[in-house]
Amino acid sequence: MDRFDSMRLLMRVVERQSFSAAASDLGVPRSSATTAIKQFEERLGVRLLQRTTRHVTPTLEGEIYYRRCKAILAEIEDAEAALTGSEVRGLLRIDVHGPMARTHILPGLPAFLGRHPALSLHIGEGDRFVDLVREGFDCVVRGGEITDSDMIVRRLGLAQEATFASPAYIERHGIPRSPDDLDGHEMVGFASSRTGQVLPLEFSVAGEVRNVTLPVRITVTNSETYAALARLGFGLMQAPRHHYAGDVAAGRLVEVLPQHPPTPMPISVLYPKSRQLSPRVRVFIDWLVEILAPKF
Repeated sequence: MDRFDSMRLLMRVVERQSFSAAASDLGVPRSSATTAIKQFEERLGVRLLQRTTRHVTPTLEGEIYYRRCKAILAEIEDAEAALTGSEVRGLLRIDVHGPMARTHILPGLPAFLGRHPALSLHIGEGDRFVDLVREGFDCVVRGGEITDSDMIVRRLGLAQEATFASPAYIERHGIPRSPDDLDGHEMVGFASSRTGQVLPLEFSVAGEVRNVTLPVRITVTNSETYAALARLGFGLMQAPRHHYAGDVAAGRLVEVLPQHPPTPMPISVLYPKSRQLSPRVRVFIDWLVEILAPKF
């Protein structure tokens, strides 16, 4: 392992706080990673990492060297790309909301990876907010207002939201004509990943937002399960309209109260402030802007 590979390994160990996770990310055996860091420390004559039974953390010297390594490697990648026109390469780790991935990102991947044949992707899917640095992600795509993140947040667009219910639910409860007609109705509960509380339904009424909380029989934390329960008739749900256009066209869901839509949902990409933006992350974010801006 040459000096630059050792620097990359050190950076990943610090970010993942684990030799095993870092070795897996970089495709090397854990024993090789441990040996490489040991040799790196011996060559420098300083301890870079503090090892415990549960975590690996940088020493003061290790933290300083880690930050210098990030800047050096980012400059090298940029310099090589600028001077040689070399392809963006390496593994890009992203996390994205599942319906967003399947509706907008996956269909465009053949063209994107065709532009960058030396780039590979690891795609995580989730509704929760991940710890990018600790979990080894380069960036995440999320919906909703983000006000307390220590990440850099770049807005990609606004997704129009809608209220949905199944035909079976409508048959039992009827179609409300306004938010005032929701007595006797139910909703599928969706718990916030931040607070754990069930999110209310939102309706635009005379230029203002009205929050309505209806009785809930089932509460979930996953958007796919949320939609599945709505299709089964367990209550009203609110979600981006474009994600479920196919369900509406196929008759699995019906849009309810279209004249009183929820507030649009911001779509954003987040990446760490402490990590210099690499060429592979930069081209991915530019591509997201390219494919999502016309749709939102």
